[in-house]
Amino acid sequence: MLSPARHRALCHARRRLQDTDPQAGTVAEIAAEAGLSQYQFIRGFAAVFGETPHHLRQRHRLERAREMLLLGSLPVTEICLAVGFSSLGSFSSLFRRRFGVSPSRLRGLASGGDPARHQPGCLTLMARAWQPPQQFRRSGPATAR
Repeated sequence: MLSPARHRALCHARRRLQDTDPQAGTVAEIAAEAGLSQYQFIRGFAAVFGETPHHLRQRHRLERAREMLLLGSLPVTEICLAVGFSSLGSFSSLFRRRFGVSPSRLRGLASGGDPARHQPGCLTLMARAWQPPQQFRRSGPATAR
């Protein structure tokens, strides 16, 4: 059973981990603030929130980087460092795994049109769900039977 005090400590730790600032503190420091060993913290955090502290932090940093790429003009390397990654190679690899395109490719896609098309909102998704399926065109000349 999770005590209310432990739950509050884990919720506070989650807010700290969601911070994309590179100086936000390590998992070990945040665990110590919560009054837990690093191992207890990771196990308890994953049990309550469904992902490890490392994965939560990484996910939030990648999502913040995506926003910065779509809406800003900073170079990819600066964005990588600004969200807390120290290696451009690992950042690019994780980014591609998460979003299906490299950071520079996403930047190129965004500069070619409206960035909002990469961030569909609730109404856009609902409209797409109710659209009839698109008809496929046959290649080559149509033949009559």
